[in-house]
Amino acid sequence: MGGIELAFDPVVVAVGLGVTAALALLFLWVRRGLPRDPDAPLSRRAAAVAWAADFFQDQVLGGAAPALAGRLLPLVVALFLYVLLCNWAGILPIPYAVSPTQNLNVTVGLALMVYGLTHVYGVRSKGVLGHLKGYLEPFPFLLPLNVVGDVGRTLSHGFRLFGNILGGALLTAVMGRLFAPVVVPAALNLWFGLGMGLIQALVFTLLAVAYIRATAE
Repeated sequence: MGGIELAFDPVVVAVGLGVTAALALLFLWVRRGLPRDPDAPLSRRAAAVAWAADFFQDQVLGGAAPALAGRLLPLVVALFLYVLLCNWAGILPIPYAVSPTQNLNVTVGLALMVYGLTHVYGVRSKGVLGHLKGYLEPFPFLLPLNVVGDVGRTLSHGFRLFGNILGGALLTAVMGRLFAPVVVPAALNLWFGLGMGLIQALVFTLLAVAYIRATAE
């Protein structure tokens, strides 16, 4: 199209939609387990929700202004869980299943979404002129560098997640083919699939919060 090659990967799209559907069902299931009476004893699901909210408030949103942290909490939880399940999707015993985060379009798309949200929260917090003024600080002649820094930060945000997840998958496949095709992939999946998948989802979310806070506070 116009000299640009466009690629459509139905497997990545299908797995991404499956992750979205799984999260929607999970949230509905959790919501049904929450007591409507505020004086009722906490159910197991309610206790799990309270623990998760405290964890994200303290460990991920710690230091953010209370008003901003309250607005960001649903976004942060959804973003973390989506990236986490996408990272883990590649180790499911399903034929042709791959991690959507092995696809650069997915990770850069998520990074661009975060970049757009930095402007949304920046404008809400400081107004249009106040937000745009940040690109002229500390000196107006640094405007081009500030814009380039925004672009580079967004690209690195997406490429970091893509590189780590794809690198782990490639290493697992190569090591399994060279050595033990059953034992080695299973052991590496425990680290690269589960362990690194969790770490990279947390890092991606922490960076998203840091970028939004930088413009909204």
